[in-house]
Amino acid sequence: MLKDIMGWDDGFTSHASVPQYPCLIDQKHIVGELYDFINVPMVVWIDERGRIVRPAEPAGVSDGIRAMDLKTFKIPAEVIEEGKRQRRAYVDAIRDWVKNGDRSEFVLSDEQRRRKAAAPDDEDVLAAANFRLGEYLFENGHRDEALKYFAEARRLRPESWSYRRQTWELEQAGKASGPEFFAAVQALGSDHYYAPIEMKPR
Repeated sequence: MLKDIMGWDDGFTSHASVPQYPCLIDQKHIVGELYDFINVPMVVWIDERGRIVRPAEPAGVSDGIRAMDLKTFKIPAEVIEEGKRQRRAYVDAIRDWVKNGDRSEFVLSDEQRRRKAAAPDDEDVLAAANFRLGEYLFENGHRDEALKYFAEARRLRPESWSYRRQTWELEQAGKASGPEFFAAVQALGSDHYYAPIEMKPR
């Protein structure tokens, strides 16, 4: 099921192996906060000079999860194929950037980057503060108090699925991928779970 949701075709999974290099786990979600990751998977492109080439965006994933039958957990074949197409397009764009650097057609202009990377507003900052305080309280044994701050973080920034899923899982193991999660996804209406992105050359 995960393969179908994430758009992994056999060409990707056949190369999967145990990493032979260090993998850092951002337990405090510092990177996600700094680069405004509001869901997973998200990616930010940063070049050798430390310059952001593409701000945070969904990493070649689609809203296919919303087409899932919640009784059978099946996704229609055409939705799976579209997800695979988007994943391949995104990976191909990264390869083009690795090969061509600043000459890549997928490197955004300064104006495009500014439009995509909006600065946090007051509510975003307050949501982050509530999440951090809730985390601290939870880690120090004050669960009930922590849940109040988690709820406030979700209220202030409802578009952040990172806040939702992280705090739900602390409230109750499995909640972040259970009925409440799927109900919230289905309740989006015309809004997207993953913001649509087409990797077309600029």
